[in-house]
Amino acid sequence: MANIVVPQLGESVVEARVARWLKKEGDRVETGEPVVELETDKIDVEVGADHAGTLSSIKHGEGDDVKVGELVTTVDESGGKVAQASKPTEAAAKASPPPAKPAPSEPASGNGSPATAAPAAEPSRATPTARRIATDHKIDLDGVKGSGTAGRVTKRDVENAVAPTSKSKIAPTGEAQIAPKREARIAPTDERPIAPTSDRREERIRMSKRRQTIARRLVEAQHTAAMLTTFNEVDMSAVMAIRERKKESFKKEHGVGLGIASFFVKASIAALRGFPQINAELQGDEIVMKRYYDIGIAVGAEGGLVVPVLRNADRLSFPEIELAIRDFAARATDGTLTLEDLMGGTFTITNGGVFGSLLSTPILNPPQVGILGLHKIQDRAVVLDGQVVIRPMMYVALSYDHRIVDGREAVQFLARIKEFIEEPANLLLVN
Repeated sequence: MANIVVPQLGESVVEARVARWLKKEGDRVETGEPVVELETDKIDVEVGADHAGTLSSIKHGEGDDVKVGELVTTVDESGGKVAQASKPTEAAAKASPPPAKPAPSEPASGNGSPATAAPAAEPSRATPTARRIATDHKIDLDGVKGSGTAGRVTKRDVENAVAPTSKSKIAPTGEAQIAPKREARIAPTDERPIAPTSDRREERIRMSKRRQTIARRLVEAQHTAAMLTTFNEVDMSAVMAIRERKKESFKKEHGVGLGIASFFVKASIAALRGFPQINAELQGDEIVMKRYYDIGIAVGAEGGLVVPVLRNADRLSFPEIELAIRDFAARATDGTLTLEDLMGGTFTITNGGVFGSLLSTPILNPPQVGILGLHKIQDRAVVLDGQVVIRPMMYVALSYDHRIVDGREAVQFLARIKEFIEEPANLLLVN
């Protein structure tokens, strides 16, 4: 008898939730075959069998919270059929759907059991989001061709199956890549006209592990850090002009568009070199000065905000940064980001401008002490050399932990960002 337990899920992840059983008691499983899907506060993971055999005992039903190392099921390596109890356990009942009735053309076998027929296998390689959308819209996943890694069915594949004539909306390169826009979906309802009534319905929805963690960490950031925010505005004319001149040649050569993200990543690193305490971390009564630059890029995903990290971003070129951000956005959408993608980070950039935000106050991503907020680029009248001119302007915000970053440094840091963006050629002199 082999045990399947909740595996180590990464740094600081100690609990998960049973999202979905891919097998039921009595099913045959092969070595490495996914058995159960767990939802963590960062990503969803599939747990496979270490040994071939028959799934013999499910210990937790869907929706149960489990700890790392906790037993979730066992595999009978002898491969024999599991004796069915007269009354299934509650966990097994929740994990397994009721058996289907035999069709009239397929009579039951002589012993009273339904005639054996190979049921259509639901692709276990579909992402959790794809499965939820398929369930909502009654889409048969067997008929959906996967475009993800190893043919995995992604959210976009199912959405295309729901409305094959509609085209996916892709926001401008370099902006939506930081936080791809997500259209709200309304659950299907009775199509009959709704008569005016005093019906004031409420619905209770259990928070996902990720949403619970987002809520906890945001509150924790405000309770444990002395968080302040300083603002500035940036003239985006120079960056926009470079993008316009280079967009065709850049995309032709590198296979990705030149967005604004890479400029702000480069400008942030250059400014962090001048103000290293904003790239630091507070541990007890010690300040940990980090001499490397792992830049987190906030991405809007189906289950909530995630922040994949550009490792050693100071060593990356403009094309490498743009390609990495595009990859993050795609994998956040189809649910294939890994725990390693989300770990660490010394400084974060978030772009609310892709949603139309003109100004906001970003919240720190602990244990980091600085986060840069970007916003909508908007033509505004500004005074330049005594003349009123129209320029594409962006408000930028820096939230910082006042325990180790003083206001003077924060203001000067943001002013440095402004200088590098308004004179991008200066980036060549510092990187």
